[in-house]
Amino acid sequence: MKLTESQIQDLYAFTRKHFVEHYDLQTELVDHLANDIETMWQDKPKLSFEDARDKAFKKFGIFGFMEAIEQKSKAMNKRYMRYFWSELKLWFRVPQILATLSLFCVFYLSFSSSYMGVLSVVFYVVIAIWSIYKSIQLNRHFRGRKEKSNKKWLLEEMIYKQAGGTTLLFMSQIYTVFIISDNFSGNALAILFFAIIFTLLTLFNYISFELIPNKAEDLLNETYPEFSL
Repeated sequence: MKLTESQIQDLYAFTRKHFVEHYDLQTELVDHLANDIETMWQDKPKLSFEDARDKAFKKFGIFGFMEAIEQKSKAMNKRYMRYFWSELKLWFRVPQILATLSLFCVFYLSFSSSYMGVLSVVFYVVIAIWSIYKSIQLNRHFRGRKEKSNKKWLLEEMIYKQAGGTTLLFMSQIYTVFIISDNFSGNALAILFFAIIFTLLTLFNYISFELIPNKAEDLLNETYPEFSL
C-alpha cells in the first residue's frame, strides 16, 4: 500500500509544523516517514494514516526532528566550508596570487607609515561597511528567491545569510583594532602581522559576500538535483 499525493503533502505540512523550515530536510524526513508508514501498513493494513504517521514520528524520540535538523545543519556547514576553502586556496595560486601579494603590499606599506593606528581603523571600517552593504543586499536577494520559489534550502540560506553574522563582530572590534595597532606602531612584526590579517580579512569577506553567492546556482544544483526542477 502506497501513500497518496495528499498524504505526502500532509507529511510535508507535518514536518513544517514540527519546526523543519528547509525544504531539503523536509524531503528527507518525508521520505523516511513515508517508508516507515508503508512498512507498518504491510503488517497492519487497517492502521490509519494519522496513527501510522504519529508512530513513525515517535521513533525520532522526545526531541522530535531536532537531532535530524542539527545533523543536517552540520553536514551543510561542512559542505559550505569546503566550498569556501576551495575558493580561498585559489588566491594563493597563479594568477590570483599576484592580486593577493599586491593587496598584502598595500596593507604592509600603509601600516609601515607613522599612521598605522588611523589607517588600520580606516581599512577596517571600509571592510566592515562593505560587508554590511553586501549582507543587506544578499538578504534581500535571499528573501526574493524564497518568495519566488516558496521553498527554503539549507545550503542556500548559508550562502546568502551566513556571512552576514560577521558584520556585527567587525563593528564591535574597531576600538580594539585601533588600540592594538596604535600601541605597536613601528614594530616590524606587528606591521607584518596586521598586513597578513587584513589581507586574509579582505579575502574572507570577498569570497563570502561576492564569489560564493555568485556561484550559488551551480552549488545548489550540484547539491540538490531537484533544485532546478
